[in-house]
Amino acid sequence: MKHRKVAIVAAVAVVALATGGWLLQRENTPAGSVYQQARLFDDVLARVADFYVDSIDEKQLYQMAIDGLLDQLHDPYSTFLKPNDFHSLTEATSGEYGGLGIQIDVRNGWITVIAPLPDTPAWSAGIQTGDQIIMLNDTSTEGWKQDRAVKELRGQPGSTAVLKIRRVGIEQALTFKVTRATIHVRSVGLSMLLDDRVGYIALSQVSQSSAAELTTAITELTQRGMKSLIFDLRNDPGGLLNQGIAVSDLFLDPGQEVVATRGRAPDATHTYRDSKPQQWPQLPIVVLANGGTASAAEIIAGALQDHDRAIVVGTPTFGKGLVQQLWQLGPDFGLKLTTARWYTPSGRTIQRTSRNEQDQEAQLAAAEQGKDTVPDSLVFHTDHGRIVRGGGGIRPDMFVTPDTFTTAERAFIRMLGNKVPVYWDARAGYALELKAAGKLTDPNFTVSDAMVDEVLRRLRARGVTVSDSTAAGARHYIAQQLGYEAARYVFSRQVEFRRQLNDDRQIQQALALARKAKSPADLLSLVTVTPAPPHN
Repeated sequence: MKHRKVAIVAAVAVVALATGGWLLQRENTPAGSVYQQARLFDDVLARVADFYVDSIDEKQLYQMAIDGLLDQLHDPYSTFLKPNDFHSLTEATSGEYGGLGIQIDVRNGWITVIAPLPDTPAWSAGIQTGDQIIMLNDTSTEGWKQDRAVKELRGQPGSTAVLKIRRVGIEQALTFKVTRATIHVRSVGLSMLLDDRVGYIALSQVSQSSAAELTTAITELTQRGMKSLIFDLRNDPGGLLNQGIAVSDLFLDPGQEVVATRGRAPDATHTYRDSKPQQWPQLPIVVLANGGTASAAEIIAGALQDHDRAIVVGTPTFGKGLVQQLWQLGPDFGLKLTTARWYTPSGRTIQRTSRNEQDQEAQLAAAEQGKDTVPDSLVFHTDHGRIVRGGGGIRPDMFVTPDTFTTAERAFIRMLGNKVPVYWDARAGYALELKAAGKLTDPNFTVSDAMVDEVLRRLRARGVTVSDSTAAGARHYIAQQLGYEAARYVFSRQVEFRRQLNDDRQIQQALALARKAKSPADLLSLVTVTPAPPHN
């Protein structure tokens, strides 16, 4: 599976600005006191409101002051949340929103259903993968961007949406009247057996139901014969601290430390420990991590690594080790403010030191290629004495780079330039036609040379110039991507994933370890213990 740089965006924050009291003690205040500074601020704001060349609403000035205050903290995670941002955060952490229950993307200028979510209104109505939503409540959706489509399709539970859908193989458009409901976004994105003994579970985010969903998934897989688990935390941006602790709690013993927080406020410094016996003590676990593994997901990876409960495979994690507290300020506003830093059980800080977001992205890109900038001198030890490195993020026990583009494939992508969406549309349109024609009957179908030729023909027909030499170097990449997309539309997301895992070198390495391990101790023996550096 070709490497994609996942841009990880973690920006949430809330703080109250007390607007009363600015006029207190205007007289007889000591020079430089907080009261004098408050008066100074009030004077500046009044003059800007009265005399600035452009008229600015006073409410907007206060909003600018709040934004400026938080900006000067130089902390991207401390932000004031306006209504849209606050509601988005609520949805992300609760895993719930009002809507129809469909994953969508834009293809050929139309909103296309990637997949209906199980047990949702869209699922019950019979909406299928590959359907194109061409009208919503008598309004054409042609040309809609994804953010608008998401906004329009969501709504209050109980409200009705009338969808007109174009489906391949059916001449007339179909009409569906669907009642919106509260949609629960599953934290466990995918759960399946990869073979007769190795299970796979991907955690897409750490939300309110993560521990409960993970418990259900592991129980089901063990009942079906799972003997080892690949626990995929790649590109998991994290979420709730209490759920990061609850997930770790599933695999640790009572009394073992999960994470420690250290801050300035009286209640910000705390050590969190496991409280319940683990349910699957003999289950070997391989954790997959990468630069998109952040926040609460790093807590999980760090706790399992430090207690030698799991082996971490992949590349170094994001390094977001700051604790935010959320205050709801009225019904639609909030402040998420950094109040502490967190540390793994061995004492490692999770927070990666960087000058700014661009610097952090550069560090992650280097780390993914084995050029981590975190100093090796920061040495810590796991429960069994294995060496782990500190200084920011979780560094894997077994470093495995993701699959990357070849030189020829990079040349093809550069040639596409801003026409990449045209390529996506050509590929998706052809995949949908393959579904309509019923030509793909075996989930393990082979993408033929003729199928690749057809994608290239459609691309050129849309005005994209592709030289023969560039096309020749990209044929494997096009075949691979067409195979994924056709598998999704014709069969299912799980069939698509099974095709992808064959090209995913990190999963293949994890699978090799999981197949050999018969116990957690067995798994540890498969990873070389790093010797401690000599002391001077």
